[in-house]
Amino acid sequence: MHVQTLEFWFEFASSYSYLSVMRIEALAREAGVTLQWRPFLLGPVFLSLGWNDSPFNIYPPKGRYMWRDLARLAARYGLPLQVPSRFPRNGLLAARVALTGVEEGWIGEFSRAVMTANFAEDREISDPAVIRSILEGLRLDADAILERAHSPEIKETLRRQTERAGEIGLFGAPSFITPDGELFWGNDRLEDALAWVVARPA
Repeated sequence: MHVQTLEFWFEFASSYSYLSVMRIEALAREAGVTLQWRPFLLGPVFLSLGWNDSPFNIYPPKGRYMWRDLARLAARYGLPLQVPSRFPRNGLLAARVALTGVEEGWIGEFSRAVMTANFAEDREISDPAVIRSILEGLRLDADAILERAHSPEIKETLRRQTERAGEIGLFGAPSFITPDGELFWGNDRLEDALAWVVARPA
């Protein structure tokens, strides 16, 4: 039987990625779809588009709308939300750590914990102490994981993955890529992306 897959491109600093990270694993399991987690960095993607900051900061009316929209959606999904005192935060360390958890199978748990820290608890996810406490809370070997996260191999993997995001035409997060190359952008397209995969088995 062919395994149906969906690439999930997300950024730890991204507000709408928060909503998708918290929901996607359960929805994918229900749909019988295997996730391919793709953490990446939006900063270089935005720079390539001529933005030196989040568009939600560059365009204040858009930013005000985004936080109100996020509050409505979080309430609908039953997710806690506390507007971060700094936005966007630097998700570099979290993304590197997440990459070490892809093969070991704890990336989903870790990603949800980091997103909760950022968007529900207003914790500084760029702080190694915060990431360490998250790893320890998941009963993982924080020393070994943080050491691996700083390895040249992981740094290069994240760099290549971020470059790949630009090459395939991503312009925001979350984004979902189906096996036949269809792009779905935004938390509100998560269910559509899963339905597309299910309806078109490779």
